[in-house]
Amino acid sequence: KFTRRIASASGHLKGIERMVEEDTYCVDVIRQIQAVKAALDKVSSLILDNHLQTCVTEAIRGDDVAEREVRLKELTAVFETQTKL
Repeated sequence: KFTRRIASASGHLKGIERMVEEDTYCVDVIRQIQAVKAALDKVSSLILDNHLQTCVTEAIRGDDVAEREVRLKELTAVFETQTKL
């Protein structure tokens, strides 16, 4: 499910590359870039949801406090990086 969405975004990105090479109207290129970004954001969201449902849930339910802290710090770091971009 993730790979299909990533492949689709990759195909669109290649299309954008062709559009730039062919000197396509700028606004049309920007719209396609926005579509790729939205597609990647959706993949990121799906992967995050999967991570929360598996890795994080297991760490929270488990007895390993260090593992739990690692998973929580990873999430915090991801969101801190996101806000810096």
